[in-house]
Amino acid sequence: MTTRAEQVAVLRPLYQRDLASGTERFFGPRRTDCPWCASDRLRERLRTPDLLQHKPGTFVIDRCLACGHHFQNPQLNQDGLEFYYRDCYDGLGREAAENLLGTSRSRRRHRVAAESLRPFVDPERWLDVGTGYGHFPEAARQVFPKTVFHGLDQGEGVAFAEAEGRVEKALRGLFTDVAPSLAGQYDVVSMHHYLEHTPDPRAQLKAAHTALAPGGLLQVEVPDPGSAYSWMLGRWWVPWFQPQHLHLMPLRNLRQALEDSGFAMMEVDRRAAHRPMDLAGAVVLLFSRLMPRDDAPWRPRPPSPAARHLRKFLRASGLPVAAAAYGIDLCFAPAARRTGFSNAYRILARRN
Repeated sequence: MTTRAEQVAVLRPLYQRDLASGTERFFGPRRTDCPWCASDRLRERLRTPDLLQHKPGTFVIDRCLACGHHFQNPQLNQDGLEFYYRDCYDGLGREAAENLLGTSRSRRRHRVAAESLRPFVDPERWLDVGTGYGHFPEAARQVFPKTVFHGLDQGEGVAFAEAEGRVEKALRGLFTDVAPSLAGQYDVVSMHHYLEHTPDPRAQLKAAHTALAPGGLLQVEVPDPGSAYSWMLGRWWVPWFQPQHLHLMPLRNLRQALEDSGFAMMEVDRRAAHRPMDLAGAVVLLFSRLMPRDDAPWRPRPPSPAARHLRKFLRASGLPVAAAAYGIDLCFAPAARRTGFSNAYRILARRN
């Protein structure tokens, strides 16, 4: 079996070749107007390095003072998206992604999200967009055992989901490209923490409208950039999730976009959508930033033995702090869900 060190050694020349001319080529031109409302009243909200994988690059989130939309500016182009997603959910990052996304708490959240649709629909066919390794359909099947679930994603995880029986059919590609061939086939389309990853969220909503049968339901869950935690924690607020999150939309903006795309709003839920992890996530990001880097192919050389030992020590030191912060997150969660600290919202809409 190939070790991680051996995998890194194989990948390092490829990454170093990609980085030889810098990271500027991974970005499109900087916008001077808001991609949501076209206002030129922009203000920088935060500037941050990659706090997830610690790949080279600096990323800026701008806020529109007219409509409140938040967006990465300049935005990653296709080469940039490929570079920064590489080895995050697949490849080197596959095991970590599976462990993080497949926790028992995540499975319970997925079941609750699926359960919220029970009063409105008994679906025959359900498409989960951005399904990853198919954890959501796997949990939703416990609520709707007779439903046929399909999963769509760009990564290799969706094929794994089909092989494991988490979805009956894997669709791999861009939703906006695939949607015309799916016209009117589904009773439900779900997008959980997917829309913010896309270069054009409104095009995704139109694709969902195409894939749904008349009267079908769309369930969307996204981070809320207006959360009090986003202001309190700054760059250490996990849902900024740079460089992967390209757009973060206030509720009123997404509501209007849904209506413009041919949907009727049914429900908005901030309570169930909240994930109690803000303080713990900030601690993890901070310690990860302070620690010497782990060996990775985007680093020119492996870390020294001294750096490895220091990283191990700091990591052990940070675990009790992160655990204590998580305890505070859990204790404060009931209040956070009912106040401006809720970090996400979930929308249910019907295709007109």
